[in-house]
Amino acid sequence: MTTTELWCDRCGEPATASAAHPGCAEARRLEPPRFCHQCRRRMKVQVLPVGWSAVCVEHGEMRG
Repeated sequence: MTTTELWCDRCGEPATASAAHPGCAEARRLEPPRFCHQCRRRMKVQVLPVGWSAVCVEHGEMRG
């Protein structure tokens, strides 16, 4: 099952073709996501020595 990104996972604004987020895309190369791309909720983010962990209360955990 695939999911469609509806929200920018860095700033939380709508992620559509007409609303490009080049600054967010560049920052996401170095930073973990801050918002859930499915529901726009702010996630609990933990930066680890070997990566990061982000948890959405609705959609669960992501790691990177």
